[in-house]
Amino acid sequence: MFIVISYDIPEDNRRTKIHKILKSYGQWMQFSVFECELTDAQYAKLRSRLSKLIKPSEDSIRFYFLCGCCQPKIERIGGEQVRDDTIFFA
Repeated sequence: MFIVISYDIPEDNRRTKIHKILKSYGQWMQFSVFECELTDAQYAKLRSRLSKLIKPSEDSIRFYFLCGCCQPKIERIGGEQVRDDTIFFA
């Protein structure tokens, strides 16, 4: 599944930890935005890890799920090129 994840974490140490975790699951697109292609198991593990770190009264993490039909409709102007993690075997 393709997920866009955004976060608003006011405390620097927590924000850095959240950023490092998300970086291991997807591509950092903007300051607090990641794009991730995850399996159900990876998503469950990621959500669990993030839930353990945040303070719900102060922090916010949002998950936007994009269907296969919506992904080709993503438009970008500028910024980093999307990483191609596809591996081809001969």
